[in-house]
Amino acid sequence: MSENKVLSDLEIARRAGIKPITEIAERAGINADALELYGPYKAKINPAHLRLPGGKPAGKVVLVSAMSPTPAGEGKSTTTVGLADSLARAGHKVMIALREPSLGPILGMKGGATGGGYSQVLPMDDINLHFTGDFHAITSANNALMALVDNHIYQGNQLGIDPRRMTFKRVLDMNDRSLREIVIGLGGPAQGVPRQDGFDITVASEIMAVFCLSSDLDDLRTRLGRITFGYTYERKPVTVADLGVEGALTLLLKDAIKPNLVQTIAGTPALVHGGPFANIAHGCNSLIATRTAQQLADVVVTEAGFGADLGAEKYMDIKSRIADVAPSAVVIVATIRALKMQGGVPKEELGVPNVEAVAAGVGNLKRHVGNVAKFGISPVVAINKFGTDTPEELDWLLAWCAAEGVQAAVADVWGRGGGGDGGDELAAKVAAAVDAPSNFHHLYPLEMPVEDKIRTIVQEIYGADGVEFSVPALRRLAEIEKNGWGGLPVCMAKTQYSFTDDASQLGAPKGFRVHVRELIPKTGAGFIVALTGAVMTMPGLPKEPAAIRMNVDEDGNPTGLF
Repeated sequence: MSENKVLSDLEIARRAGIKPITEIAERAGINADALELYGPYKAKINPAHLRLPGGKPAGKVVLVSAMSPTPAGEGKSTTTVGLADSLARAGHKVMIALREPSLGPILGMKGGATGGGYSQVLPMDDINLHFTGDFHAITSANNALMALVDNHIYQGNQLGIDPRRMTFKRVLDMNDRSLREIVIGLGGPAQGVPRQDGFDITVASEIMAVFCLSSDLDDLRTRLGRITFGYTYERKPVTVADLGVEGALTLLLKDAIKPNLVQTIAGTPALVHGGPFANIAHGCNSLIATRTAQQLADVVVTEAGFGADLGAEKYMDIKSRIADVAPSAVVIVATIRALKMQGGVPKEELGVPNVEAVAAGVGNLKRHVGNVAKFGISPVVAINKFGTDTPEELDWLLAWCAAEGVQAAVADVWGRGGGGDGGDELAAKVAAAVDAPSNFHHLYPLEMPVEDKIRTIVQEIYGADGVEFSVPALRRLAEIEKNGWGGLPVCMAKTQYSFTDDASQLGAPKGFRVHVRELIPKTGAGFIVALTGAVMTMPGLPKEPAAIRMNVDEDGNPTGLF
């Protein structure tokens, strides 16, 4: 092998000295009887069995978000891991809380969610594939519900469920556009009642959202029971509790609900648990994992999916309303290549030096920085360094941040992480931000009408002139108020590539309106999903999926996995 060859993430992970998970747990203060081993390097934590010293205050939360990304992602997970390792290196007691990866993007285009280079969580191949089976359990619970619903209709339909007004779909943890719209029950009376159906990806399932927002097993059962899966012929909502199967669904999730403990290359403990996408769902790891990390550590570094217009807004307006997990500091990941793309440079030319393009695209970053400030927090910009970045481009961006009064640092955590010094400057700025006073508040009050909540997000966060509702969405607004759901927060389903609902509109556009085509009450999760533009809850695969490069060697080890 050439000395100058750049190792892949998988090659770096294989060469890392992974420690027994029992050693990581002991160092984190986790007692042995709260640990459920899944082999030597993975474990689940039973929060009910944790024995913690009294009087410890909850750890402070650092939320890692980003500017609008390129299709390849900007290294938000890499920065999260590298930042946590650097904070630990500086002497802080740190724990990471991340989402689990979905097989859809792993086999598709974006890749996994375990970080990269020398800032990874291990074992990266296990985590990126089947891990401890949480996603399988969520998929099974979702599809068990729909099997029970269709059986109820077939067996006489005592609840009077209208098959034409179902709002819940089956799911699969895969990108499969051919399953978006299907017809089931064909083949005669013995095969069930025919109706239109479809599949979402598992990360868009309401059961995934319920899983990630539940505080414990009892809360999980209650939230599952509140899920509205459809309506009767009289247009009254029908819930899981009406069907009487919330106990069975809880049974399927009883082990999955326990957070998963793994480690970084540098040995920092990490909880990887739950995984809703932020463009079509609320984009945060499980509340149980975040709160468990707060019990164990002084600083919890967590992330929210995609740009700050999506995951961060949802973390602060949805997740932080449920429990005391509001961030003490927010990091916005920016990259030179993303700034160039926002400045109009084609994807194939992002590696070409171009300070003018960086300047042209910086308006996108500026809007994200301003948006975080609207929640009462001054963010720190982490410039995630890529090998194609030039000193001139990096210096220009640092100077721009200084002129704007924004704390910023270049983070070379992909190449110099794993306990190295690549994130030291960023860690120092973040530690100062954690200790600085803040005035966190939500963007809108819950008593505001749903229509006005959507308008507030669209105007304040996206920079739009307003919002247009389709006729079906307007009908649903009236239905939401009638059914008493108007006090729920809003979860916007929108493209991650633009502040608008059109993925091709880059930068920081003005003079546009956002189009809401449908509203879906998620009464178990406790929010209203607003579907905008052409966003899909079941993605499709690209022309050349990453799967075509994947294989296993003669020893059963994966190859081609990033």
